[in-house]
Amino acid sequence: MKFNKSNICFFKVALNEAKKAFKNNEVPVGAVIVKNNKIIAKAYNQREKQKSVVAHAEILAIKKASKKNNNWRLNDCDIYTTLEPCEMCLSAIKQSRIKNIFYILQSQQFNYEKSKKHLNIFKIENAFLEDSIKDLVKNFFIERRKINL
Repeated sequence: MKFNKSNICFFKVALNEAKKAFKNNEVPVGAVIVKNNKIIAKAYNQREKQKSVVAHAEILAIKKASKKNNNWRLNDCDIYTTLEPCEMCLSAIKQSRIKNIFYILQSQQFNYEKSKKHLNIFKIENAFLEDSIKDLVKNFFIERRKINL
């Protein structure tokens, strides 16, 4: 899908969230939830900080958006994420009734074709953002390997 320039700001916010994760030694993923063209929630991965396997950026953003909306149903909301959501996050996104999923970097780890059924999920083509996110993820794992040696 071609990138909609008017939505670049949402991905820039998601990228900033991913950078926060990186600075906190978390896998650098950021997510932003948008309703009526306004950001209602943003989050970054916090699995290490929260000591929780479910503290993914998308899940945390959904929790914040639900609290702000005072409703678990996030109808007419879109989610922008730096990395293609995992199967757990895709399920939570689907359950929360988020309308569209936009991501920049495709996951190399898993293939979620079955989970993507009945979801409006779009990989956005933007070389600058994709390169920025790739570099962030790559540098995170380079640093992680140094620490674990």
